[in-house]
Amino acid sequence: MKFQTLIAGIAFMARCILAENATTLPGTEPLTWTDDLSARMHLAALRDVDKMIAESPLARTRHWHRDGSSVQAYEQSVAPNRERFRTIIGIVDARVPVTMERFGDDANPALVAETKTFRVFQVRWPVLEGVHGEGLLMEPRNEPRGFIIALPDADQTPEQIAGLAPGVKAESQFARRFAENGFTVIVPTLIDRSDAGSGNAAITMTNQPHREWIHRQAYMMGRHIIGYEVQKVLAAVDWVARTHPGARVGVAGYGEGGLIAFYAAAADVRIHAARVSGYFKSRQRTWEEPLYRNVWGLLREFGDAEIASLIAPRGLAIEYSPEPVVNGPPPAGKDHKDCGAPGKLTTPPVEEVKAEFDRILSLVPKGLPHSWEMSSYLFHASAKPAGFFGGYWAMALSDELPLDQRKAFDPAARQLRQMRELEAHVQSLVRISNHTRDEFFLHRLLPEYRAEPWTYAQFPAKQPDAFIAGAKEFRKTFWEEVIGKMDDPLPPPNPRTRRIYDEPTWTGHEVVLDVGGEGFAWGVLLLPKGLKPGEKRPVVVCQHGRNGVPSDVISAHKEAYHDFAARLVERGFIVLAPHNLYKTEALYRMLSRKGNTVKASMFSVILRHHEQWLNWLETLPNVDAKRIAFYGLSYGGESAMRVPALLERYCLSVCSGDFNDWTRKVASTDDRHSFMFTGEWEMPYFNMGSTFSYADLSWLIFPRPFMVERGHHDGVAPDEWVASEYAKTRWLYAQFGLADHTQIEFFNGGHTINGQGTFDFLHKHLNWPKP
Repeated sequence: MKFQTLIAGIAFMARCILAENATTLPGTEPLTWTDDLSARMHLAALRDVDKMIAESPLARTRHWHRDGSSVQAYEQSVAPNRERFRTIIGIVDARVPVTMERFGDDANPALVAETKTFRVFQVRWPVLEGVHGEGLLMEPRNEPRGFIIALPDADQTPEQIAGLAPGVKAESQFARRFAENGFTVIVPTLIDRSDAGSGNAAITMTNQPHREWIHRQAYMMGRHIIGYEVQKVLAAVDWVARTHPGARVGVAGYGEGGLIAFYAAAADVRIHAARVSGYFKSRQRTWEEPLYRNVWGLLREFGDAEIASLIAPRGLAIEYSPEPVVNGPPPAGKDHKDCGAPGKLTTPPVEEVKAEFDRILSLVPKGLPHSWEMSSYLFHASAKPAGFFGGYWAMALSDELPLDQRKAFDPAARQLRQMRELEAHVQSLVRISNHTRDEFFLHRLLPEYRAEPWTYAQFPAKQPDAFIAGAKEFRKTFWEEVIGKMDDPLPPPNPRTRRIYDEPTWTGHEVVLDVGGEGFAWGVLLLPKGLKPGEKRPVVVCQHGRNGVPSDVISAHKEAYHDFAARLVERGFIVLAPHNLYKTEALYRMLSRKGNTVKASMFSVILRHHEQWLNWLETLPNVDAKRIAFYGLSYGGESAMRVPALLERYCLSVCSGDFNDWTRKVASTDDRHSFMFTGEWEMPYFNMGSTFSYADLSWLIFPRPFMVERGHHDGVAPDEWVASEYAKTRWLYAQFGLADHTQIEFFNGGHTINGQGTFDFLHKHLNWPKP
């Protein structure tokens, strides 16, 4: 037996010597690619997401179970879809009781104008706490035939479509046409695409359109500029229902107003009919549109035809007309920082609109009564009448224009007032988000900690098993509902390798693994020389940050990284330096933008890569699969919060240069550290601010060891954000007697790897002796 052991040892040593001198690792094929692997990796991931988008119309069917046996059965069968639709567009807040306030002063009276057939009032109505709708109320002089909520495009004012101000042709003044023909018309103001108020004058102003400025902060909190404006429409419906029970209500809109009208009718069955102009088409390229059109996971369940099916069997008229032209954000100029997201609006071919309209017929069960129409006219009198609108297109339009009696009315001031109300509402959510997240997560697993602080002493350290088990459901929620999970099974890794380092004490091999589709994972594996037979060593995964590649953490001598991967392999650890998909801004931001449409993100792809890395590492003869740690800086530190939180096979995580109050970092508008003032528009994840910040993610890592590395002069966030958020991390570990499993190291430096306390932490918790 001893002789056999000796022979096996000699054979093992021979394999190690051969491996150290080989151009490929044992059991792998040669890696022969010679192009830029980072660019290849990004483009492959984009093509895989393109495929998901292309396949989404067919994949949507699994989310729908329509019952066409009756109108009531149909509405019940699509009720879950309607509720999910309301959630992803941010209709989650209860509206306040509504009144229609006619307001004014000596210079700007409440009665704005009057004609022979109608009067116009300046009005506002409460919607949410601190949020109002504001615009015009047009009342016919006789008993109204019905109620219309008329929505202009974002860059039109209520006055323009009411005939009170120039800028819209008479035949397109659809609010005036409705009012002249006996309807009561409510005309809300929409948030526009200018940038006058986008920013904080004490920090910087930006060229983000107002709609994007609200979208970015609201999206992080599970709200949306679309949802806010739909809520304003629904509050007006509440007013009609309260003051005129049984009255019929319709919505009509153009451009952005067409979107809001369309979505409002889909969201609320009290709306009897909708007319949509300049907004209806295939949404397969919605990722090209402005960022404020980004709706989380929309294409997984909803194209425009599916949204229309939520309106059925109520009336719907689609007008094919030119869309408003948008070519990116406003020019930055000297007073506004250039950080608006790209995006454009163009008019689709009529064939595309017709094809999407025809899809409605394939979705709604045959025999269900409906009133639908598509026309190629833009509010033109010769177009055919449709349903509830009662021959609207045959109605006359007089030559009598209403005359605005206000002497000092400023629509720009109203616009800023409306925009600031929404900002204030979102910022109130940001301020209380700590409590919101505790109610969502901590207090559901540890309800006893809702008690008053002075009673905490009643709760000594306890066993963590129940918390660990309960956290699994929250881990699932974070992955599926915030990050986005790709469920396709991973293929065999099929590793290809080539040696690129041969140092005195270690070697390094580039590695490529298959991850499904066209995608692949790429990184560099560093192996200490002199590995012994049967020896199992811990692994440290060293993750670069934004604009980085694997060599940056190994041999580039960059100040931020200090070659920390090489330093760790010299200490005897096996080290993997993977490439993550955030090297080229244009590519990874496009990946996030496209991915969001199908309920995915850049991290959906990164997580698949890391799952495959773990699968492959566990097959290596010298890897201890139970001792694989993660250590990342900057965007790599962001990865250190997300990847180990979801992949439990990582036994430890170290977050460097990123840990902070993530909700404030992404969504606050009162601090210069916020991403609201930068071009990093991919940072908001839908509803993350109300569900998981960094302390909460560390609780998903718990009870595994977790450490934060923080330079006092790191510009990512102020020390107080970091310390406050980390206090919640340590608090939880301490409740279960595991305070020694977590640590924070402050050092007098910047955005960099320090490699002092963190290296000690790795040696301690990976049970590997210091050199």
